[in-house]
Amino acid sequence: MTTEIAQKNPVLVVMGVSGSGKSTVGGMIAGAMGWDLQEGDDLHPQANIEKMAAGHPLDDDDRWPWLDKIARWITEHTDAGEPGIVTCSALKRSYRDVLRGENVVFVHLAGSRDQIGQRLTARLDHYMPPSLLDSQISTLEPIDPDEQAIVVDVGGSPAVIVEEILRRLETLGY
Repeated sequence: MTTEIAQKNPVLVVMGVSGSGKSTVGGMIAGAMGWDLQEGDDLHPQANIEKMAAGHPLDDDDRWPWLDKIARWITEHTDAGEPGIVTCSALKRSYRDVLRGENVVFVHLAGSRDQIGQRLTARLDHYMPPSLLDSQISTLEPIDPDEQAIVVDVGGSPAVIVEEILRRLETLGY
């Protein structure tokens, strides 16, 4: 008789404020592991993109439909037992509660305002202006102990950050 061990296939929600490296790190993990990647920014309605591009922060009413789309993507993957990665700021606990589920792991890319501000200033290919960083930082609620999460400092190179995330996923049993 053979015993099969069901492999847990996580869906990672790579989260943090704009400029923390969600797209870079998420893309590197997806490439290394062969997992699906969904850019959360691609699921924003055009009105949200225009609002942020004009320098106005999103409010909860703007975010709920977007978070629902992300939650559906996560559920499709977890229900099918498929691993995946989605990038999403997931700044508030209430937002993360919408995204939470079995085998969902939040990966919070955390850094100082100065670190992330420098990255935003250097970034040329995104609609999110650096002027919105302070509103994101003030909205960010820290990960609570009961949330399945990994918090990683963004001070290292993307390769070092990815290596740390993969090592810590392994310690969680993924």
